[in-house]
Order: sequence, then structure tokens, then C-alpha cells
Amino acid sequence: MRDRVVTVAAPGRVELVEQEAAALRPGTFRVETLYSGVSAGTELSYVKGTNPYLNVTWNADLGLFQPGEASTPYPVTRLGYMQVGRVVESATQAVPVGAVGAMTYGHRTGWLADPVAERFVPLPDNLDPLLGVYVAHMGPICANGLLHAAADLHGADVRSLGDGVRGRRVAVVGAGVVGLLTALLARRHGAASVVVLDPTPRRREVAEALGLETLDPDADDPAVVLKTRWAHTAGDRGADVVFQCRGQAWALQLALRTLRPQATVIDLAFYQGGADAVRLGEEFHHNGLALRCAQIGRVPRGLAPTWDRERLSAETIDLLGAYGDVIRKHLVSAVVPFDEAPTLLTDLAERRRQELQVVLAV
Repeated sequence: MRDRVVTVAAPGRVELVEQEAAALRPGTFRVETLYSGVSAGTELSYVKGTNPYLNVTWNADLGLFQPGEASTPYPVTRLGYMQVGRVVESATQAVPVGAVGAMTYGHRTGWLADPVAERFVPLPDNLDPLLGVYVAHMGPICANGLLHAAADLHGADVRSLGDGVRGRRVAVVGAGVVGLLTALLARRHGAASVVVLDPTPRRREVAEALGLETLDPDADDPAVVLKTRWAHTAGDRGADVVFQCRGQAWALQLALRTLRPQATVIDLAFYQGGADAVRLGEEFHHNGLALRCAQIGRVPRGLAPTWDRERLSAETIDLLGAYGDVIRKHLVSAVVPFDEAPTLLTDLAERRRQELQVVLAV
């Protein structure tokens, strides 16, 4: 038995290679891939050669990138974290044959998994398995953003994912997959207002089809619009919290300008080129703002015992249960045969093709 695997041999060179499938061992199980979602941020950074892991050493003990050998050199053989598979063999009672679940094993047609070392999130029978691509990792990324907003207000005493948005005015910068799922989570958990800011007309159309309000940063200044609309007290106007979901300097600058004084930007973006144009001497300084990175590698300090990845996946399943039909219709822009992955990824990296969410179907 052989598996087909998507690898990146070098910048701009994506290949489909065959590997001998590992033999079933006691305590393991094998899945055949049904769907594999493409992350246009992290994955394309390996195709374009802009991911820092490709060029320097990540010192996990110090939490620093340092000169030295690349932590993830080419070829990159594990690309992607949005998989849905069906169990076809099992040597463990923990995961039965026939179960369909979400995992994070990369773009490949099959995988031998150890349930002690890897997550397998069973999908409800009434959930479209294609939407399961969001359950293991992408949805938790967005839920973790809300969790950081809650921790910003309540510290370790967070009871609900809505504790940071309920009854509050929320802006979301960026209408990509992360931004749209985050906006839907904020609405789902009781935000008084949710406004999505993005300059791309097609992305604003998708946001509006999902029932979200949008503003075009290239038309009227959204910071002026929202600060005019969202008044608190004299000299205190703007968003209670902004989720920054686009990895470009102008987006972070806009997020800071949109906040009310002493509020916080929750940043979910990956700035592959840095953020040199962010002007920290302006609104950031004069309004006493805060910036929190909500990277999925950790939940807020003190919340790990109660808000693990399983709970964030459960919140994602709840979101998909509420909005699955419109997410499937409007957010998933293309379903592509698995064998077309090399062409697809290079076209996306070179901007010859524009997609919101592509799913590879095996």
C-alpha cells in the first residue's frame, strides 16, 4: 500500500510523491483521507520561501529565532493541518473502524496514527464531513482569538468563549477564512455589533452573504466611521476589541486606529514580511492601546487546564452546527481533486489564482 503526499521540494516547486504506507501496529489506526483543506497563509509561506523556519534555527528553549541551520529545511514533507479521514483499519479500541474524524497530518491520501500522540476529533453524523477541515486546527485558531479577548478582561476566570465579546462592539480586520470564522464566532457568542473590514470586494461579498456587516478601508476611513458610530463617553470612542486577521502592516495599523482608548487588538495574523509600516508613535501610544498575539501554540496563561484544544474543537463544531450551510456555500470557494494540489498551490503562491478556501478531495 502506498500513500500520495504533497511536498515542497524548493521555493515554487511543489510535488506529489508516493511513499510506502506504514504497517498497522498494536495501538494504532489507519485513516484514508476524504478532504484536506488548504491554509493560504502558513502553507503558501513554504511554497514562497518566506517562512522563517526555512532560513534560521528556532530555539524552542529560549523562544528565539537564531542564525543557524533551518529548523524546517527543504524538502517540506508535511504540509497542511486541515484533514478529514475515515478509519479503515484499527488496532485500538479507542478509535473504531468506520469513524470519520478531523486530524492534522498534512496533505496525503492516508495516514497511520497513534491516538496517544495525535488528536482524532470524531465528527457528528449530521455534519458535512467537508466542513470537518476546520475542526482540528483552523477553528481552534479562531476560537483561541476569542479566548484571548476573554482573558484580557477576566484573566484566568474565563467561563465562556463569549466572555470577551458578549455585549461589546467588535471589529475584525481581514475577511479571509480566519477573519470570517472569528467574526461568526463573535456573533455566535453575543457581540453587540460585528463589523468586518477588508479592501477586497469579493471577500466583503462573502462576509455579507454570511450575514456580516462590512466596511471598505479604501472608501471611507473605517476608523472614523466606527468611532463616530461607537461612542462610550466623552473622548472614548471606537471598538471594544479588534481581531486582526490579515498579515500585513496596514491591517495592524488600521486595527490600532479603530480601537477605543486602552483597548486591545487580538492579533491572529502571520506577518511573513514583518510589519515595518506600523506607526507605534501614533494611536498606539496616545490611546494607551494593547496588542496580544493569539497564536494557536498556546492558550492564555492559566487557562490550559480548562481550555485545551479539545474544547476549542468542540466550540468549532458548535459554530459549524449553527452556520454550516452558509459556510459551505460561501466560504468554501473551490473543491479540487487531490492530484491537482501541486498546480493549485503554485498558482495560489504566484497569485495566478485567487481563492478564499480550497479543499482537496481524495
